[in-house]
Amino acid sequence: MRKKKRKNNGVRYSFLVIMFSLFLFGVMTYRMFELSCSKKIDGTNLQKLASKRTMRTETIKAERGTIYSNNNDVLAQNVSSYTLIAYLDPKRTTNKENPQHVVDKEMTAEKLSSVLGTSKDEILKYLNKEGVYQTEFGKIGRNLSELDKAKIEELKLPGIDFIEKSKRYYPKGNFMSYTLGYATEDDEGNISGKMGLELYYDKILKGEDGKRTYQKDLRGYKISGTKEYTKDAVNGKDIYLTIDSNVQFFIEQALKKAKDEYGYEWVTMVVADAKTGAILGMSSNPNFDPNTREGITNYLDHTISSPYEPGSTMKTFTYMAAMEAGVYDGSETYHSGTYTTSDGTVIGDWNRNGWGDITFDRGYAMSSNVGIINLIHRHMNSGMLRSYFRKLGFGRKTGIQLPNEAKGSLNFKYETEIFNAGFGQGITTTPMQNIQALTSLTNDGVIMKPYLVKKIVDKDTGEAIYKGEKKEGERVASDATVTKMRSIMNDAVNSEGAAASAYAIPSGELIGKTGTAQIADQNGSGYLTDKSDIISSFAGIYPKDNPEIIIYTSMSRPTNGSQRPLINAVKEVLSNIAKYYGETVEETDTTDKVTYYKMKSFVNETVDKAKTTLNSNGINDVTVLGHGTNVINEYPEAESKINNKDKVFLLTDDTKEIPDIKGYSRSDAEHLLNLLGYKIVINGKGYVTDYIINGDTVTLNLNPKFVERGE
Repeated sequence: MRKKKRKNNGVRYSFLVIMFSLFLFGVMTYRMFELSCSKKIDGTNLQKLASKRTMRTETIKAERGTIYSNNNDVLAQNVSSYTLIAYLDPKRTTNKENPQHVVDKEMTAEKLSSVLGTSKDEILKYLNKEGVYQTEFGKIGRNLSELDKAKIEELKLPGIDFIEKSKRYYPKGNFMSYTLGYATEDDEGNISGKMGLELYYDKILKGEDGKRTYQKDLRGYKISGTKEYTKDAVNGKDIYLTIDSNVQFFIEQALKKAKDEYGYEWVTMVVADAKTGAILGMSSNPNFDPNTREGITNYLDHTISSPYEPGSTMKTFTYMAAMEAGVYDGSETYHSGTYTTSDGTVIGDWNRNGWGDITFDRGYAMSSNVGIINLIHRHMNSGMLRSYFRKLGFGRKTGIQLPNEAKGSLNFKYETEIFNAGFGQGITTTPMQNIQALTSLTNDGVIMKPYLVKKIVDKDTGEAIYKGEKKEGERVASDATVTKMRSIMNDAVNSEGAAASAYAIPSGELIGKTGTAQIADQNGSGYLTDKSDIISSFAGIYPKDNPEIIIYTSMSRPTNGSQRPLINAVKEVLSNIAKYYGETVEETDTTDKVTYYKMKSFVNETVDKAKTTLNSNGINDVTVLGHGTNVINEYPEAESKINNKDKVFLLTDDTKEIPDIKGYSRSDAEHLLNLLGYKIVINGKGYVTDYIINGDTVTLNLNPKFVERGE
């Protein structure tokens, strides 16, 4: 009985095992069928998974476009840069006769230090890292140039290699930095514009990356005979500006000189083609080097993005509004000096005593605020004034091809506000808006839209996909208004005792209008009263009969409130432009005639030969430093464009001897002392009155040659 029971249990157990095995077989069969027939298993696309494991996609980088001046000078371009790396893992070397890692770290560090300009110990910190396959060298090993790379390759150091990438490069440094802006590179090597033209045209400059997709083997190499998909990169377009490199250079040079010799918070200058509105040069200073972003203190371009109260340059447009309304009589008189508004506010001329009873024509030449008040009070109203300002383009963007352009404001309602608006206080404008409005006086009353881009070119085909050209806006003035306005602008500069007479040039061909606006207190309690708390400006047309250029410049907080730096800058730029355009410029003294020379390298030449070459090219202010016979260094540097009024310094030996530098400008004194290897401490602004030598440091005490008050 027991045997039979055990036998039944065995059969039952065998049956269960067989049934379980059949169940497992069925499940496995079903799973195999599912795997073979289904695209997705447990939410995973098996085909895509397999593809990812066997396919590789490489990005084909598009080349960022280049920005050129109108003279075809490169202003922004992509260049190759290199990051230095060192392989440290000995396993990388399979043949001791041809080592592929750093074998002698001491020797490698010593040789690299001479190229990288750092100490041997600093480099050893990276080479002595343990447990790493390779290492970089931090900041000292990044952004190396082709020349640096070549020098290191000449050392033939085992285990030393480079990672190549592109970076954005600005060959002219600070040159028109706010207009160009800058572009930066992210960790994946993508370059994007962050400011200026680089930002505004980022998509056009960037192009479109391509890609290459192929089937790879276990080592990552393409499997021979398999298909490959390639989408070519579309390179970025090249942009050619209306900027004339020479005009831009004149502007940059003049504004820097004003900074060095006088000082200011900021300054702008825009020069435009009077007939087309094309921008020939524009600058905002302080500026910065787009390559490093060193020196950048403000991310807004004062020429377009930071509206301010323009002051008396707006009188031009108030007068035009009256002329166009048919209510202007230049011979009508008023009493100058001060005016009391209905709310008791006393508004005065810059000369509070006035000039007695004068005509409106003379009031413009003298930049009389009271003249504006009487003109508005007698013949105009707020609607008439605001409407005309808007016709000229104030209160809205010009459309210039730059980011972050501001509109400014035309907010005035009550009597005193209306009067203030008439002479440029209580409203805000930008330099570019002023340039646009002034084009109406050089184009028979028709506004010209300012523009900055000459053409955009497909670098692969050479085809211009966009061409900039003059664009006419609204007619805002009659021929009679234009003729009359240019006549009284001539009086404002070229008549005796006029407010802008300091801007007059010997030929008498410059006409224009000055402006001086008080800076408003940020607390809203009126205007600041310090004589330096002003914005000075000048709006000019040259030459007066057949205008070629319009110039607008403004300066915030000039030292001691002096107009001199702005006057000097305008005159210097106009003089250089006139000569550049091949025009005859009358000079009051033949010794003031300006000639130009492109500095060459005199290094290793004799002092006598260098002086003879310079003198024969009109450069006579040559200072020899030291007592050697051969030149070992010089300033200005080779290839610099200088004129016969510039100083040249030739260093002949390792001297510390300083010539008498009293009367030198700050700029000239700094260049000389830098050449001699001194550290410099600056006290004041302007010209050297005295200096103190203390070891390797020279303290310069400076003072402006003179200070004058403007209107």
